[in-house]
Amino acid sequence: MAQLASSGTTVTLRVHRFSPKPARERDRARGSSPFARKASPFGDSPARAARRPRGKQWTQDYTLDVRGDETILDCLLRVKRTIDPTLMFRYSCGHGMCGSDAAAVNGTPTLLCKAKIGDWAQPERLVDAEGFRRTGSDAGEPADATNGADGLGVIELAPLPGFAVDRDLIADIDPMLEQIKRLKPYLIADGVLATTEDGKVDVLEYLQSPEQLAKYETLTTCIVCGACEGACPVYAGGEAFIGPAALINQARFIDDSRDEATCERLEAIDTADGIQACQSVRACSRECPVGIDVGEQIWQLIAQVKEREA
Repeated sequence: MAQLASSGTTVTLRVHRFSPKPARERDRARGSSPFARKASPFGDSPARAARRPRGKQWTQDYTLDVRGDETILDCLLRVKRTIDPTLMFRYSCGHGMCGSDAAAVNGTPTLLCKAKIGDWAQPERLVDAEGFRRTGSDAGEPADATNGADGLGVIELAPLPGFAVDRDLIADIDPMLEQIKRLKPYLIADGVLATTEDGKVDVLEYLQSPEQLAKYETLTTCIVCGACEGACPVYAGGEAFIGPAALINQARFIDDSRDEATCERLEAIDTADGIQACQSVRACSRECPVGIDVGEQIWQLIAQVKEREA
């Protein structure tokens, strides 16, 4: 990508960076201790996973000449290619389809490739020598004075909350993927191939009505970006909780008329660190980049679990 011509409008990307320190042999041995106890049957709790590895942490500013309709990912790619090749972040498609570039933008989990500079830039929060924020007439200068007369302001970037950090903006989402895998994210049928009266394969065996398809179709758009997990105060707060991403994945199959393991799936999530740990805050719904009402779907799962127990 060629660098854009100067437009006179600047923005400062304030990146929370992290460089891990290599683990010592003693630490590796301690991690494999047979006396280690896991807090959840779904794996290590987020509280343990969210502990940052030992290493260097610092904040670094990058000031760029930008257009308001550029994405944050565009700007990070320019920083990577022309300013600081050591800056690390993850992305793949760049169009909001893969979910790999999820990060915290001004504290909000979102996709870097869909976040526009003009939507997320905010005035610099000035502080005095004692660390108190200066506002109004106390500031003594415009809020965006540090960015120039035409400056858009500052955008603060950090790794996705609730996950361990591998490097800079790259979060380790493997625990989330493992939780999804443990709950069998695939259709479960009896395995008997249906045939017609003349012995041919019945290709219409799993034909669905539009109503049956609509019941779960929206959930198939989940891109497993982790934004809902980063927004969830229970999961990101360090409690033992399977997380909304895994629950949404199970709802997709529970609502599918072709799946024959509804009872088993409801039983698997009806645990202290499964759906029982959800506090129905619904923060997960606000940040979904594909528009899934995650909180409502989980609430419907809760209703199904209670109905099953009745």
